[in-house]
Amino acid sequence: MALNITQVDAFAQRPFTGNPAAVCILDQPREEAWMQLVAREMNLSETAFLVKRDGGYDLRWFTPAVEVALCGHATLASAHVLWEDGHLRAEQPAIFHTKSGVLTARKTNSLIEMDFPATPLMPDASVRQQLEEALGLKIKTAGRTRFDCMMEVENEAAVRALRPDITKIGHLDLRGLIVTSAASDSDYDYVSRFFAPGAGVDEDPVTGSAHCCLGPFWKERLGRDNLTGYQASARGGYVGTRCEGDRVFLSGHAITVLRGAMVACA
Repeated sequence: MALNITQVDAFAQRPFTGNPAAVCILDQPREEAWMQLVAREMNLSETAFLVKRDGGYDLRWFTPAVEVALCGHATLASAHVLWEDGHLRAEQPAIFHTKSGVLTARKTNSLIEMDFPATPLMPDASVRQQLEEALGLKIKTAGRTRFDCMMEVENEAAVRALRPDITKIGHLDLRGLIVTSAASDSDYDYVSRFFAPGAGVDEDPVTGSAHCCLGPFWKERLGRDNLTGYQASARGGYVGTRCEGDRVFLSGHAITVLRGAMVACA
């Protein structure tokens, strides 16, 4: 039996931007090893697997190399597919049961907003030294989140010009590295990039889960909420953030770019 797969550009306002994710809606749960093989075959930064259950959908995310505990863009893509393909009515929330707890998404016209756990930055002097040595770059602020390390650099030009040694980053004890600064462009409030060679993704195009740290960080830095972040990868994409207590609401657009069927599903 063929497996339908939908490829969606998430945090994208036009095709071939944002972050592509594959979405597979399964009739029943499959083995972890099988899902990992499918994700490797798709060779995107994330492939999402959904199984319907009471009270929503079980959702798991896989890079080509590992399963991850939290992924923003593949959750956005999953919610988009559920509404677009008629699994949910437009006014119904998408409810996902995941390794990071229950996540919800709601649709307002073309915009999707997701309710995620905040992952605040914890200062760590040893991380600062490690990152400066690995990247050869002076850092204003550095620390760890639940999943990643984050470094604030001097300005947007430094973020965009960064050409990190991916091998050195891969040797650090972290899922990924967030690099950020305040924006110099009035179209957004802050800029970032994300590198995760340890998870099989050298540079991620747009990383929703990184904004669970970036949203609270820049709310405190800038003294205001309802911010827009721009992830300055080659594809690029915008993520809206607003904070409520220990939650961060991430918002963005999604566009279906490819539909297919995997016929070899053993």
